[in-house]
Amino acid sequence: MKVIVVGAGVVGTMHAWHAVERGHEVVHIEREAEARGASLRNFGQIWVSGRAGGEELDTALRARELWEGIGARVPGLGFRAIGSLTPVRNALELAVAEAAVARPDAAARGYELLTADEARALNPALRGKFEAALRCERDAAVEPRTAQLALREALLATGKYTFLPNREVRDVVGEHAVRDDRGEVHSGDAVVLCTGAWLSGLVREVAGEVPVRRVRLQMMQTDPLGEPLTTSVADADSFRYYPAYASGALDALNAGQAQDPTAAAHRMQLLMVQRLDGGLTIGDTHEYEHPFAFDTLEDPYEHLTRVVESFLGRPLPKIRRRWAGVYAQCVDTTRVVHRQKVRDGVWLVTGPGGRGMTCSPAIAETTANELGW
Repeated sequence: MKVIVVGAGVVGTMHAWHAVERGHEVVHIEREAEARGASLRNFGQIWVSGRAGGEELDTALRARELWEGIGARVPGLGFRAIGSLTPVRNALELAVAEAAVARPDAAARGYELLTADEARALNPALRGKFEAALRCERDAAVEPRTAQLALREALLATGKYTFLPNREVRDVVGEHAVRDDRGEVHSGDAVVLCTGAWLSGLVREVAGEVPVRRVRLQMMQTDPLGEPLTTSVADADSFRYYPAYASGALDALNAGQAQDPTAAAHRMQLLMVQRLDGGLTIGDTHEYEHPFAFDTLEDPYEHLTRVVESFLGRPLPKIRRRWAGVYAQCVDTTRVVHRQKVRDGVWLVTGPGGRGMTCSPAIAETTANELGW
């Protein structure tokens, strides 16, 4: 079998990976020299902790298993099974953490409630003031800026994979074939369009208006911290954002503790992970209304800096990079991904939202199973 994959972000690359793993030939087409979208502009977190129970959690746990296996074979991914900590500061936040630990699927997530001293023993860089911390043992991390490159190098070594950069697919030709902007036709037994947040042009022509929206975010990265941050770190605003934390305790938190005005205005949470070079990737914001701003705003960065410094108990290293990104998210956020047959032999896979880096291996595996690869 020959599979044509359009889009070299993490979702497209994982579709190529599963096809090659099953013995098939892959032609992988990317409109830029290499992917430049949300697959690079994220935390690199394999984030199990906040996922909704049921299909979303099952997908994340399967993806976590796949990431670990692929990471053992492709060291360049930088896979680390580091887990996460969410420090809490008061009784209202603590109650949400306690409700999470009481969930029937808490053990599958690796939830554990730690005292402040236990959390600092696990992650000594957290020298600030907090009362306790929710641990999620199943969370992990990879390096988002280099993961696709490492996977592509491994794919090229198989002899079954061809990468065609700087080619924009302009048309679906009959069944199982696409035409690029150089006029070349690429045909196979299946075509998978993994176009990320690119929802106009070809996607609109072949699929119409899909139930997927675009979301913009802001993030930043620091100089090396100078010491290990041994887990990913979140703050209690993540309780407000992720569906796993819905509970009466969360209702009480929302009623009794107003979110910081800057965080509320920009729909923020703190997520933080240390890169292999020692720097910290920190974010993020969420913007849903179009047209998106074309510039980055400073207030969210100042808020994130204050929160991080309160957990670390020290000044943040110099900010080295700031950026914005846009990802595609299903309008029905309970859906893990939008998977649509748009022509015979042609499928569109998009809209995983902030779950793309976490869930992409399992999303691609499901596509491969459904298409009978």
